[in-house]
Amino acid sequence: MRSRHSVRKYERDVVIPDAELNEILDLAAGAPSSWNLQHWRFLVVREQANKDRLLPLAYGQQQVSDSSVTVIVLGDLQANLAAPVVYADAPPEVRNTMIGQIEATYAGDPHIARDEAIRNASLAAMQLMLAAKAKGYDSVPMGGYDADAVVKALSIPDRYLPVMMIAIGKAASPARPTARLPLSDQVIYESF
Repeated sequence: MRSRHSVRKYERDVVIPDAELNEILDLAAGAPSSWNLQHWRFLVVREQANKDRLLPLAYGQQQVSDSSVTVIVLGDLQANLAAPVVYADAPPEVRNTMIGQIEATYAGDPHIARDEAIRNASLAAMQLMLAAKAKGYDSVPMGGYDADAVVKALSIPDRYLPVMMIAIGKAASPARPTARLPLSDQVIYESF
């Protein structure tokens, strides 16, 4: 975990073998999620022409084009629809309770779908970066991009919200060191 840093310069034309990329994605998909609804989808962009199309949409951040893969982590705004599949093998009383709880929550708060999509996709995004590092690859999360243009360019359905882009590949130069606030500035015990 301490060896993962945000790398912005990548060796171009490094190919992550399918088996390794699938293992990284599989590890990321094991992230925790509310009600186990797995609110994320990984839109994997590997073809150079498609990565180059993303470059202006990411405000010229070269890592989008130079990295081995750019993963657009999407949050599922309709993750509640997965509940019958997620709980298909649960005992009927558990299945009915969980599905009822999910449906009531999603129907009761108009912000819940977006909040849960972002929260849970972010958990998967962090796990994706840690899995990439464990397999010997570097990464950088990016929030600086034109989300509407990305949705249009990649034909992303309305159901999915771009949460972040993550470039993954081999570093061409080390990450720039960043300072961290002391723990005493970040942790509050019990109450403010």
